[in-house]
Amino acid sequence: MSFYSYKNANSEYCPGEISANSVLTGLNKRVCIQVKNVYDSALSQEQLNDKEVVIQNIVPVLPSSSCGSASAPAGRSCICNGNTCVCAGANQPITHAEAVENAENSTCPLPTPYGNWTFESCRSSTTAGAISNLSIERLCDRPQYGRVRCSVEVPVDVLFVDQRCQEWMGQASITVDKDVLLCIPDDSVIPFTLESLVSAICVSGSYKGNCTFEITICVTVVLKVLAEVDILVPTYGFCEVPPAEEFAENVCDEFFSLPLFPQSSCAFENVGSMAGSGVAGTNGAAGSGTASAAMGGCYTCGTAAPAATATASTCSNCGTTCLSGSSLCPRCGCAMTSIS
Repeated sequence: MSFYSYKNANSEYCPGEISANSVLTGLNKRVCIQVKNVYDSALSQEQLNDKEVVIQNIVPVLPSSSCGSASAPAGRSCICNGNTCVCAGANQPITHAEAVENAENSTCPLPTPYGNWTFESCRSSTTAGAISNLSIERLCDRPQYGRVRCSVEVPVDVLFVDQRCQEWMGQASITVDKDVLLCIPDDSVIPFTLESLVSAICVSGSYKGNCTFEITICVTVVLKVLAEVDILVPTYGFCEVPPAEEFAENVCDEFFSLPLFPQSSCAFENVGSMAGSGVAGTNGAAGSGTASAAMGGCYTCGTAAPAATATASTCSNCGTTCLSGSSLCPRCGCAMTSIS
């Protein structure tokens, strides 16, 4: 199971929502934790048009189990017309590391790029950008702020096909220049650092030759000013880590959730009064309630036993059918609505 399984939904030792009245309940300790404190961050998004990238570390995209055909890898249906190839399933994500692993484990000879290349897609390969040419200038009129100038390198994986419809993947990088204002903390023994969070995806692209693609790409860059600090926080105590739940079709859960012994759903059971009432059973003969039930009739809920009747009533909830005039189901207590 997990923190958020139905069995842990109400546990006070698992993360989750709390009510306003219970916010302070359980706060009994102050704990010193080591974290990265974010002093400031800034988000920028832009579209770069006609950006040229040179790819390296080119590797064929092969199936994980077998090398398949050199002209059309297994699991992909490709149609080529001249230098243009359309491959079904080509948008399925695969990383460069996975492509390298499949190529290394291939039992067949690896292909080589053939003819002209056709761009398929590209996206960032990691969320961590590399910062270079960093310059931070504090502002005289705003002492807590600084002008931050830097270059952020965004790694991308480029997917393309050759003239034989063989898919290939290569690595490249996009460099984005940033000039922003950020809140800069005061000088300290432990210095602050600047980190970047990046994400990018291509809109279109074309092959220019010599391992060079011209692409239009959407880039998101988040710059963060942070430092590794020791911070004091209130705590509810340690989490209780639940045991792992192995995936399985839990067909017995519904059965195991039933009560161990049968439960009565009747508010009043007049078994005693029925036993001596001489009420007729379903066969028309007088007898006890026990005899009536044993001979195909049934008990009913209420203050008195029902009169014998030849009308069959069916419960709309559980489907129980009784040859009686009762308006309530003897099993679940719901109304007997279906009359036949």
